[in-house]
Formats: sequence, C-alpha cells, structure tokens
Amino acid sequence: MSDGGKNKSRSSLLRFHRPQLRLESAPIPPLKPESRTCIRSLVDHKIPKQTVKVPNSRRASVLVALFAGRYGDLYVLLSQRAANLRTFPGDTSLPGGKWDEDDCDAEATARREAFEEIGLPNDKQRVPLLCIMEPFLAGGNLIVTPVVVLVLDNTIRPILNEGEVASLFSHSLISFLSEEAPFPIPPDSEIAYHTYSDIRDWVPSGSSSSTYATDTTARPMRMHRFLTGREASGTNSIKPVFGLTAAILIRVAAVGYSRAPAFEVCAPGQWSMQRRIESALRWNPVFREARWKEGMAYPDEEEEWREWRREGGVVVPQRNRKAREVLSRSRL
Repeated sequence: MSDGGKNKSRSSLLRFHRPQLRLESAPIPPLKPESRTCIRSLVDHKIPKQTVKVPNSRRASVLVALFAGRYGDLYVLLSQRAANLRTFPGDTSLPGGKWDEDDCDAEATARREAFEEIGLPNDKQRVPLLCIMEPFLAGGNLIVTPVVVLVLDNTIRPILNEGEVASLFSHSLISFLSEEAPFPIPPDSEIAYHTYSDIRDWVPSGSSSSTYATDTTARPMRMHRFLTGREASGTNSIKPVFGLTAAILIRVAAVGYSRAPAFEVCAPGQWSMQRRIESALRWNPVFREARWKEGMAYPDEEEEWREWRREGGVVVPQRNRKAREVLSRSRL
C-alpha cells in the first residue's frame, strides 16, 4: 500500500474510533480562533512511545476537562479537595485517582474518577477525548497520566461527591503560560499571581553494576504556584494551583497554544520528567517491589527477585484479563 493509502486508512480509523468534534453544532459559546487552534494542537499531540513499563498498582490518571467560557476562551475544571481527606486536604486539584483493575487504560481511569468525584458523564460524544499527555512522577510514589477532554455540552451540571470534593471552579487555561493574572490584583498586593520555589528532588539513582540505589544526591526541581483569585480569608477560600497540578496544566497549555511559558519551567540542572520516572522505577524501593509483585523484574534483578520470592514475596496475577492485555500495549 502507498503512503497516501496508509494515511487515508489511518484517518478513517481515527474518525471511526474517536468522535468528531462538531464545534459549530455543540451547545457551547463560539470559540475564539486561538481556542480553536489550541484544540487542534491538542488533538494532534502524540507522546513518544514509553520505553519502560509501569506496575499497575503505581498508576494513576487525572482528567483535564476543558470547556468554552462565555467569550470563547478555554477554561479548565478544578476542584477543591474535601477537608476530611487523609492526603492533601483542601488542596486545589484535577479530578483523578489510582488505576482500578476494571480500567482498561488511563483514559478509563480518569473518566471513572471524574464521574465519581464531580459527576462528569462518561460520554465520549458530549465529552470527547483530545489527547493523552506524557506521564508525570507524583508524590506518593505514583506515575500520573493526564487525559485531556473537551466538554461539548455546557448544560452538564456537576454533582459533587462531598466526601471527596468541597467545591468546583474553573481557571483560564492560557493563564498557566503567563505571569499576569486573569483577574484583578490590587496594585499594593505583595503576592504575585505566579511564583515558584526550587526544592530538592530526592529521586534515587544507581549504576548498571548495582541493583540498589547508589546515588541519593538531591537535585533541583521547580515547583510552580498560581493564584486562583479565590484565596480570600474564610471557610470558602481556595488554595493556589501548586505542584503537580500546576506542572500538568503548564504542559497542557504549552502544547495547546504552541508557545513557551513567560517563565522558566525547570530549575537549572533539573532532570527531565522521563528521566525521573525511569530512575524512580529502577531504584525507588516502592516501585521496585511493585514491579516485582507484578513479575516485572529487570534482567539484572532476576537473582534478587528469585530470592525475594523464596523469602515470601508473592507475584500477584492480574485478574482482569482485558485490562491486562490493553495495559500491556499501553504507551506508559
């Protein structure tokens, strides 16, 4: 088959498997040209094939749900975590959570979690997929995959799971590339819209001659912070967008609008996210045990893995065959 025939066949498959974005007939405000360009760029975004496998028990996904505002700009849905949650109570976050054995891929995880947390329908016609982003290494020893969707029906009303979500709000997507706030800030305010801090990143590493971490030198990592405009004092105050959530939204906005942020994203000497993930999977004891439990020992770990099993370590079979087969072909 000629290259032209292959491309035509591929386009037909994409139209069959992914709902078409009928923006003109969707019940949303007319989009600005830059919003349309952003959507097209996200649809065209393809991540490189990942060279490492991630144990299922360490997978998670978040949903980056975009929608059109009144004047045609793109906004992202953000939630305030419930105050009674064990981890990160009250933080600003994206809907999402850990992989479940009934999830066939990262998109399924993100959609299920968004439905459970904020009632967003798992409807690929009304909320079509735009793209899957590169994975991120998160605190809690998880590898998080952002899933970007577009809400094509602005009549959808949220149903919050009060045990997990205190409130839901939105923020301008393009503002994650700027140091200028999308809302008024008093001239005498001492707090900037965008700030960052460079912290120590303790991702372990080693050498090819050792199966254990031999280098625990801290490396710099930049953590970004964006005000939401809702940080007023009182019980209804909203925390800034910070850390992993900020990093994900900077990346989504940069891909969508095809421009670099107005600030430096990484600290000098900071490892790439791919390198951090590979190192964590290789040397972090939590990830290593998770890999061993799922039979994913590296070739030079075989002896230690067999010893681990002799000492009582158990390889857990993946009970959901469909999920196992799909995940084995995943790009993660």
